[in-house]
Amino acid sequence: MAYVPRLKQEYKERVIQALMEEFGYKNVMQVPKLKKIVLSRGVGAAVADKKLIDHAVDELTLITGQKAVSTMSKKDVAAFKLRKGMPIGAKVTLRGERMYEFLDRLVTTALPRVRDFQGIKATGFDGRGNYNLGVTEQIIFPEVNIDKINRINGMDITFVTSADTDTEAKSLLSELGLPFKKN
Repeated sequence: MAYVPRLKQEYKERVIQALMEEFGYKNVMQVPKLKKIVLSRGVGAAVADKKLIDHAVDELTLITGQKAVSTMSKKDVAAFKLRKGMPIGAKVTLRGERMYEFLDRLVTTALPRVRDFQGIKATGFDGRGNYNLGVTEQIIFPEVNIDKINRINGMDITFVTSADTDTEAKSLLSELGLPFKKN
């Protein structure tokens, strides 16, 4: 038997049924699901030091278990000494098994390591069922060795769902374990 991530199994067994009862879906295919998780990090100081991009790519690769790619600037900005095509950030798109594994590690180990953690804000929805979460320090992930990092950087995590509304997406993500603030 093939390995199935814990959250994927929980989604199939419990979350689908809970969402069908909550929103009154008639068909299992109407239930929203998590399509992908995108981790991205902008490295503005990379204009002066090219090695910062390599560090960002290596850290995202270490955190996610999938090779990160560097993102290039789309236009020239003279004020920042930025030219078109220069590397300016890094990103990873997770789908399938790796996506569920990363979400499990984020919820169970990384988020509880945030200082004074009260829950994540529910204001990060975009109106189309996607959620954006900002992490201020990469050291909350246990894969990152604190001695090997050169500077503390944050990252953006985007959860792309197939939900039509923000309430459906919030219900899906909270059923999958994301701890939203109670306010």
